[in-house]
Amino acid sequence: MTEGNQPAKTGFTSSKYVRMLLVILTALFLFGAPYVMYVFYRAHHWTISVIGSFGSIVLGLLLMWYLVRAKIIT
Repeated sequence: MTEGNQPAKTGFTSSKYVRMLLVILTALFLFGAPYVMYVFYRAHHWTISVIGSFGSIVLGLLLMWYLVRAKIIT
């Protein structure tokens, strides 16, 4: 029996290591966006750096939304 009469988690997020990895990836995508912009700006054009950092932020927000909806982050 599980605690609090809640069903046991099954599927992709059943492992605590996968959940921990998803939380770490979310933080890296959200807080690493300025670094992505800096690295791309030094190596490529300004437009590519803005698109890369914006994509990193959007990906981090989508992953955060998934984690909240799956009640991994409360």
